[in-house]
Parts: sequence; structure tokens; C-alpha cells
Amino acid sequence: MKNYNTVLAFVFLFFSNFIFSQEKVVANIAEYNDVIKTAKAGDVIILKNGNWKDVKLNAYGNGTEDAPIIVKAETPGEVIISGNSTLNIYGSYVIVSGLWFKDGDSSYKSVVQFRKDSKTFANHCRFTNSTISYYNVKDGIKDHWVDIWGKNNRVDHNNFTGKRSPGTTLVVWLKGDEHVENNHRIDNNLFGARPELGVNGGETIRIGTSDNSKKSSKTLVERNVFAGCDGEIEIISNKSGDNIFRDNLFLGSKGALTLRHGDNALVERNVFLGNGVSKTGGIRVINSGHIIQNNLMIGLEGDGYRGPIVLMNGVPNSPLNRYEQVKNVDIQNNTIINSGPISFGEGKDDEKSLAPKNVNFSNNLVYSNKAQKNVIFVDESADINFNNNYIDALGTSEKGFKATKINWKEISSFPIPTNTNSDLLVVSKNNLSPQKDINNIVRQVYNAGAFNLDSQKLPKALGLRAGPGWKPNIVAPIIVPEDITVEPGIETLRNALKKASSGSVIRLKTGEYVLEKSIKISNNITIIGDKGGASILTVKKDIDKPLSYMFRMNESSKMILKNVIIDGETSAPKYAIASPDKKEGGLYSVFVDNVIFKNFKNHDGGSVFKAYNGTKADTLSFKNSRFENNYRGLNLSYDKDEMGMYNANNIILENTVFKDIEEAAVNYIRKTPSVEIEGGNLIVNNCVFSNVYNEEKGKILRTTGIHRVEITNSVFDDSYKIKNPVSLVGRSNKISNTLIHDSGFIKTSKGAVESDLLYKNPKWEDKDLFIPSKNSPLLKENNDKGRIGLKE
Repeated sequence: MKNYNTVLAFVFLFFSNFIFSQEKVVANIAEYNDVIKTAKAGDVIILKNGNWKDVKLNAYGNGTEDAPIIVKAETPGEVIISGNSTLNIYGSYVIVSGLWFKDGDSSYKSVVQFRKDSKTFANHCRFTNSTISYYNVKDGIKDHWVDIWGKNNRVDHNNFTGKRSPGTTLVVWLKGDEHVENNHRIDNNLFGARPELGVNGGETIRIGTSDNSKKSSKTLVERNVFAGCDGEIEIISNKSGDNIFRDNLFLGSKGALTLRHGDNALVERNVFLGNGVSKTGGIRVINSGHIIQNNLMIGLEGDGYRGPIVLMNGVPNSPLNRYEQVKNVDIQNNTIINSGPISFGEGKDDEKSLAPKNVNFSNNLVYSNKAQKNVIFVDESADINFNNNYIDALGTSEKGFKATKINWKEISSFPIPTNTNSDLLVVSKNNLSPQKDINNIVRQVYNAGAFNLDSQKLPKALGLRAGPGWKPNIVAPIIVPEDITVEPGIETLRNALKKASSGSVIRLKTGEYVLEKSIKISNNITIIGDKGGASILTVKKDIDKPLSYMFRMNESSKMILKNVIIDGETSAPKYAIASPDKKEGGLYSVFVDNVIFKNFKNHDGGSVFKAYNGTKADTLSFKNSRFENNYRGLNLSYDKDEMGMYNANNIILENTVFKDIEEAAVNYIRKTPSVEIEGGNLIVNNCVFSNVYNEEKGKILRTTGIHRVEITNSVFDDSYKIKNPVSLVGRSNKISNTLIHDSGFIKTSKGAVESDLLYKNPKWEDKDLFIPSKNSPLLKENNDKGRIGLKE
């Protein structure tokens, strides 16, 4: 009898959830709100198919592990959440499934968040089998699509594609003890295309913040696919402790898995495939105690901060938001194939002076059929303990690596090493040499790692089933560029640019446009001033922190700037326009027409334009413009010590004046073994240089190492102390139909060509506007060649 009663009790408990739970179908938000109020463990709330627009969907209650509260679509993918909508999940054991967020026009900062407010959070809750695609946010708020708070929550089998607004796609928060050691799971999601934003905050996943980076998160990120996640250099930004990143696939994404802050991360069995996409990277390392093992990297095109494995230099006594020294890191059993260089001590400068310390770099394999450096020591003092690393590359030897020869077999188009041969060992599937210790170490590169030598299995990450169980037909919306008119005032230009989509035209009226902060150009923008008046850009007087630059170009951006005056006098910014930050090598372009740059007099390295080291413009074009009363003009000299590096493919100066410039009008340098090697173009036509770098050793145009320099129809005047305003070197350097007066003599060598040079007085009618008199040799009728100086 006793056993019979026990069985009855068990049966009662087993079926009790089904007896007392309910399944309810709701057709609108009012019905839903009525039902969710009384939801109990085991209840299932079904949202009828259709468009749920402008809804605040709160999914909450207290379920149990065996009987969660479930909110799900009638048919997965056919419940559309649109307009000004959001989803809040909170309580315990609540599951939301099958929704599709699209056609958004939201004022909320989160599309989905695991909390009600700052006091009520989610624990053991789940967002699954859903999609968020091209969900727009009003007013350019730095939104997040998913914010995870609380503990033991899961985000899985979702599709996140097309986030265009600033802000991270998915964030794990650690603000408060109720979020520490949270044990969240982020798994089997497809993170789809995200365009380059050119600003910080465009990560796909961020775990923690710099302020909370010393806290333990214990978040697991596994079996996700990151395809075309180009938002910024950090695809994943680790900013907390004790997190795990395993079995993820990174496919053609312009960035890296970045251990930015926090300690003791485990990064294992991930696959990074460049797929021929520029700026694709691997793993970037900062802080201490990490283990990075058994990762496979193929065809990564990035270098510098975007290399396959990058160990950064640190900052002494680093604040939380800077760079802590890399210490006590274990990097082993990783395989890198046809990718950019591994970099040790990356970012070394006066601030980042602490090299990596006590790093174990063991049993790693590098293969490359490219003629390149595969390992770079940016800081030679890096303390790296190399053990049993192997390299098969074109005629190169690398510190810490033993030269070897790899035979390859393709499995499903992926190269898999089938044996390793060198002077010391022969390893193959069925044949081991007597040198067992070495063989066993080499075999660890493959076994239980990115691939298995004996079974020749592909990495787990290449066989992922990521995304929802239904296939969303995602169509990118067509964005129509806007034409925006902006009134003069403080910060009105910035506010307009924040709202502008790529391709938009910003039109300025006559008046003063005052900046309090620098403006970053992140896409394709045109700014046009009032041609009949004066649209003046200035910096606010007496601001607390002086600006380094007024405009900063970001990677892959383009700015067209017309009919404005940019005046640096009020607050002495260092630069009117600056390149992307150093080491951000994505091409950008600037096209300037009818712009006056004046009063940029900052002597602490200032200039009108500044290119940071490791950056490159495709085109810098200045036409019909004027540089006046500045310290320097265009400064592209910060890679002068890096072999082969230069900061712009093309510089074009046409019908432009440089007047009263204390140093060079253009400082454009490339370090090269031969100027005959192609690289760099400077085209100068119908320009005037007056009182520029008027010192004995001054250069009006400094073009060291630049392959092609062509100067035509231009004037060098009133720099009487200079010996050589321009020194042209190489057969692709030419100067013709140019007048030099009180500015020394043109110097040519190694095949550079000069023709039709006039060393005469230009005879100005108006020297400020550089209008020649009727008998001036600048006029075609007086020189028989063509107009010299500014066009009529």
C-alpha cells in the first residue's frame, strides 16, 4: 500500500503542471496584458499571427524549471512586432519564442531587455527562435537590440541582421551585484550583416563595461555565427572576467574577437574565415590570465590591431578604460593559414609602454603562401615563451617558430594538414617518427583542436546550426538620402549629422555654426555652405577641453565639403580635419571645393589636415580653396619610419592658395627602397604658394619617397629664405610651366623632369587675391604656354 501511494504521489506531481496550467490565445495587446497578469507556472500564451504594431510587450511571472511561463507566436515568424515597440522579459523561468521584430520606428533604447526597470530583473529566462532585422530607432539613439540583465538567462537560436544605428547589438550588463557571475548563455544565434559605423559602440556583442570590467561575468558565448559583422573593430568586446568563447564561426567580418578588459577569458575552438574581405581579424588580447587555444584562422586580411593574434602593449597604472598589460596568457594549439601577421606589443607608443609579460606561446602552426612577414614584434621587449611552434611560409624564418613543410588535403574545400615534414620529424596519419616528444606536441596542434589529424574531421564551428528554426526572408530596406537644411547656431550641424543617413546632403545657411565637440564622419556625407554668403564653422570659445580636431574621418567614410569657411582662431583646435585613429587602415576620402581654412595656429603638432600613422586615404582633393595663416597645411608624415607605408593614395591640389603657412603646405612621405616602386600620387595644378615655410631648410612641398609628383601651372612666391621649395626625385616626378619668385630653386634628381620654369616676378595686380597684372608672365598671352597660377 505504501508503494502504491508513492506512485500515486509521483503521478500527481508529474501531471499537476498540465492540470493547473493553461494555454491561452490572444489577438491584441489588451488581451495579452489581461492574461499575463495572472500567468502562472506552466501557462502558455499564444500570440495570434499578424502585425503587432506599437506595443510594449511585457513577458513576466514566476515559472519553474519544469514548468516555465511561455509566450510564443502562433506560427514562428508570423507574429510581426513593428513600429514603436519593445519587449521586456523579467521574473523567473519565462520563455519568449517565435517573434519577428521588423519595420521598427522605435523610441526605446532596447528592442529586447531582460528587466522591467532598474530594480526588477530576469533570472533563468530565455529569448529564442526569433528574429530582429533592420529595426530602426528614432533620433539616432545609441540603442541596443538585446540587453541582458539578471542571472542564468539564455539568448539562443535567433537571427540578428541589419543593425544600422549606433550602439551594440547585444549587451550583457554587470552593474550591480545581482548581475555578477551571471552564467548567461548566448548560443546558436546568427549575427548577420552590420555595416561599418566608423565609431565606437558598434560591437555585435559586448559583455560588461570598462567600469565593471574587474567583475566576474561567467557568460558563455558558443556556437554562434558572425557573418558580415562590420560595425567596428571589436566584433565581440569582452569587458568582464571569466567568460568563455567557444565553437563560434566568424565569416567575412571586419574586426576581431577582442579581450578588451577583464581577465581569465577562455577562447577555444573558434573558426575565423576571412573570405577575401579586407580588415578581417582574429583575436586581440589585453589584460591577464586568458587561455587561447585550438582556434583556426584562414584567409584573414587584417593586420595591426586586426591581425590573427594580436597582443597589445599596456599603459602603466592603467585606468579601467585604457589598456592593462598583457600578463600570464596561454596561447597554444592555434592554426593560422594565409592570414596577416601575428603581432606582439601592438600599439606601442609613449603611453602604451608595457610589453606583454609571461606569455606562453606553444604548439601553434602558421602556414602562408604569401611573401610577407608572418610574425611582428612591435615591442621587442615582449616576454614571450615560445615552445614547439611551426611555420611553413615562403622563404621566411620567424623568431619562435621552427621551419617545417605541411602537406594539405582539402575536406569540403577547407585545407587540412595531413602530415608535417621537417629536418627533425615526419608526422603523418599512420606514420610517426621515433621522436615521440616532438611528434606528440605537434599533433596537439591538430588533435582536439581546430581539426583532428587522425579522423580529419572539420571543426565543429563549420557545422553549426545557428539561427531560428524557421527561415526569415530578410530584405534590406532602401534608404533614400536626405536633403537637410540646417540653421546657424551651437551644435546644430552635429545634430543634423547624427540624424543623416549615408548619402545625405547637409545645406548650411549664412551664419556661424559653433562646435562644442568634434564631429566624426562615419559614412558618405555632403556639407554645402551658402555660396552667396558666408557659412562659418568655428569652435566655441573657452570650452573646458580644447578640441584636437573639428572633423574626423572614419574608415570607409567620404566627406564632400563645399562653400564654407573653417576658422580655428576661437579655441585653437589642432586640426580642421583628421584621418581615422591610428592603425585604422580602411580607406576614406575627402573632397573639398571652395573652402577657406584659416587660423589653425596650434604649434603643438597642429595642421589643417592630419593623417595618423597606419591610416590611408584613397583621395584627398582640395580645389578652388584657400589655406591662410596656418601653422601647417596637409601633414601626412607619421609613417615616415615604416617601410612602404604612406597615408594617401592620391592628393589633388587644384586652383588653391597656400598663404602665410609657417611650415610645409604638404608633408607627404613614404619610406621606400626605391621611389620607382609605385605608391603615392601628388597632383598640383594652378596653385599658388606664398610665404610658405620661409626658412633656409624649409620645403613648401615635402614629397620624400612619393612615386608620382606632378606640378603644373603653379606659383611659388615670397619664401625668400628657402633654398629648394621642392625636391623632385625619380622619373615619375615632373614640374612644368611653373613660376618661382623669391623662393629658391627647384631641385630635381634621378630622372625627375623640369620644363618651362620661370624665375621671374609674377607682377600681381592684387597680391591678396593673386590676380596678375596685364603684363604678368603668368598670363598665357605673355608666356606662350598657358595660364600660371589661379584660373580666371
